[in-house]
Amino acid sequence: MLGPLTNTIHGVVDFTWPMVLISVVVLVSFRLTYLIRNHEHIVIYKELLMLSFVIYIMCLFQVVTFQDDVTWSTNNFIPLKEIFRYSIGSRLFFKNILGNLIMFLPFGFFISYYLKLEKPHLCTLLTIIVSFSIETVQMYIGRVFDIDDIILNIFGGLLGFTMYYILNTIGNKLPKVFKTEWFLDIMSIIILIGLISLL
Repeated sequence: MLGPLTNTIHGVVDFTWPMVLISVVVLVSFRLTYLIRNHEHIVIYKELLMLSFVIYIMCLFQVVTFQDDVTWSTNNFIPLKEIFRYSIGSRLFFKNILGNLIMFLPFGFFISYYLKLEKPHLCTLLTIIVSFSIETVQMYIGRVFDIDDIILNIFGGLLGFTMYYILNTIGNKLPKVFKTEWFLDIMSIIILIGLISLL
């Protein structure tokens, strides 16, 4: 059932990996040099989180500005008009509905983590600003403006906030050993290896 969504994710990876690889080499080289030269303590999980956020932003930019086959569609300013066009389970449903939800889930998670949000209001506002900016830019570069994409992005951002809130709540109740830097570093490396293996 999730085949079309998986294919979409693999398509994004295939499309963005050259930019991601080059950017990672540049960013990691620069960051490590900076930390070593300034004799700063390296916290692996924090560095990986920041790198992940930067990579996510770059991939988001490349995906939303890519000139694909959008000639069949036109600007949509009517809420929910496009959402109800797709049959649940169809390829376009996974690509356009779930794709827009999942695309902004990391955004909601990262901004909630870095801003230490306890309520979703600011996450919602920032998601609206970024999503509206993306749709407006798309309208001027040969793609289309779709109000439904903004709606789906907002829900995706809120899903990211919810994920952060749940993990943060669970984390606060865990024993101190699970909050130590060495434990979080090991867990982040394991998660990274797992994600790479899935790709």
